[in-house]
Amino acid sequence: MEDQQTPASTGNPKKILLVEDDDALASVYQTRLQAEGFDVRRVPNGEDALASALEYKPDLILLDVMMPKVSGFDVLDILRNTPETATVKVVMLTALSQDTDKERAESLGVDDYLVKSQVVIADVVERIKQHLGM
Repeated sequence: MEDQQTPASTGNPKKILLVEDDDALASVYQTRLQAEGFDVRRVPNGEDALASALEYKPDLILLDVMMPKVSGFDVLDILRNTPETATVKVVMLTALSQDTDKERAESLGVDDYLVKSQVVIADVVERIKQHLGM
């Protein structure tokens, strides 16, 4: 057996779809989440996120807001209105710290809203585990 699974992940690892257009940041998150035993797929924009959500069937989507093509708000709105993805956990990870942005995300059905400047990666991993009941 390969060393990809940590003892914490029994059975199939939880799948996380990482939607982030910043390559450096995405790489850091992908590496850390994989080290935590998650199966991670990263896509760089909202358009790819929607296609991947249907095909990859993630347990949780870590979603940036400001992206090319389709914004995170629009992605969230579409996910929540698509029967196959309506119940997928969505954690927004964004640079937008305005209350109005958070309220908009909540009105669209986000599970959690984290501001990049206010969290460290360990906090994000912890939140993900909480949402996945780990």
